[in-house]
Amino acid sequence: MAKYLKDFLSKVRLYVQITRVDEIARRYFVMNGFDGSMTTLGVILGSWILGNSDPRLVVMTGLGACFAMGVSGFFGSYMAERAESRRRLKMLEESLLSNLNDSLYADASRFASLFAALINGLSSILTAIISLIPFLLVILNLLIIWDAYLISFAVTFAVLFLLGTYLGRIAEENVLVYGVEMLAAGAVISIIIFLLGAI
Repeated sequence: MAKYLKDFLSKVRLYVQITRVDEIARRYFVMNGFDGSMTTLGVILGSWILGNSDPRLVVMTGLGACFAMGVSGFFGSYMAERAESRRRLKMLEESLLSNLNDSLYADASRFASLFAALINGLSSILTAIISLIPFLLVILNLLIIWDAYLISFAVTFAVLFLLGTYLGRIAEENVLVYGVEMLAAGAVISIIIFLLGAI
């Protein structure tokens, strides 16, 4: 089992090196992580404005929205990445005058399409679950719902800040600036949602 896992991870590293899919995956992770956080924040903020005291409603609405986004993101990016991979493979075949369907490059390309799609689909679901944890604790009678709202807001903005600092590390620039920029984007969206709810 350990040898199988080691071989699998070695193959994954090789595929990533060949296709450079890690760059695409990083972009997908941040974009959809941000979307998942913002979608969930919208659900939570809207629920708070309406005075909802049922944690199940918040959890099911938040998870439902982000699960739909995740599934859509997975299939959409998988089809797009697969099409791009096939185009690159055909171009390479034409330049080499050779069929590469059973080659290492073809295997790596197929892996890259699936890997990028998984990151794209799972990142929004992951950030949604993080934001909804306080409401799950309410369901377990470990928190009261009004505290859960406050904690969830704080957790969501912390996730946004971390996503921003991650972008800063990728860019090799000031991580705090990137974190604050991501927080500012979240704050603007929150204000817009709040104003719409007040109309």
